[in-house]
Amino acid sequence: MTVDYLDITVFATALITLFVIIDPPGTIPLFLSLTGRKSVAARAKAAWQATLVSLVVISVFAVAGQAILSYLGIGIPALQGAGGLLLLLVALDLLTGRESAQPEAAEEVNVALVPLGTPLLAGPGAIAATIVFVRQAEGQLPAYTALALAIVTVHVVLLLCLRYSGAIIRVIKESGITLVAKIAGLLVAAIAVQLIADAVRGFIDAA
Repeated sequence: MTVDYLDITVFATALITLFVIIDPPGTIPLFLSLTGRKSVAARAKAAWQATLVSLVVISVFAVAGQAILSYLGIGIPALQGAGGLLLLLVALDLLTGRESAQPEAAEEVNVALVPLGTPLLAGPGAIAATIVFVRQAEGQLPAYTALALAIVTVHVVLLLCLRYSGAIIRVIKESGITLVAKIAGLLVAAIAVQLIADAVRGFIDAA
């Protein structure tokens, strides 16, 4: 279904797909585990930075993703494997509590860029889905507009979830933050293992 310069079907499909993959509400536990002990201003800054990094990365791959992967000779399985390994390191830090020993300045940068901005938000799944939607658009302007609007909408929701997650901190307190960090670490480890398994499966299928 197309309305003027917007393909409603593409918009709905892309919005639902990216929302499920990026999972803004599901990102809150990890965000709190990494920023729960920071000031309100630092958490707000991290929320903006993580969202902006994710938006920029996904937008870049929407515009030139296929060309970038082809030029570098990189396939989706390689992205999945790299993302899985990186997330596994983050999960181990969360489970062992080693992230608390890092300098605060470095931690702020890591929160915005890794693991929140990428590969958790703008990860292999979101990148691959975006590239697929661009291929399916087949040069149709309404489809491109719908995909762009879907990407922006998901990131607006993501920003709202992260920006106002501080209200949860006032309820769960310090001990709750520690518990959330352990749970988030376990979930991120599971995501990492799944990404690595998908990468191995992808390499086998391509062989």
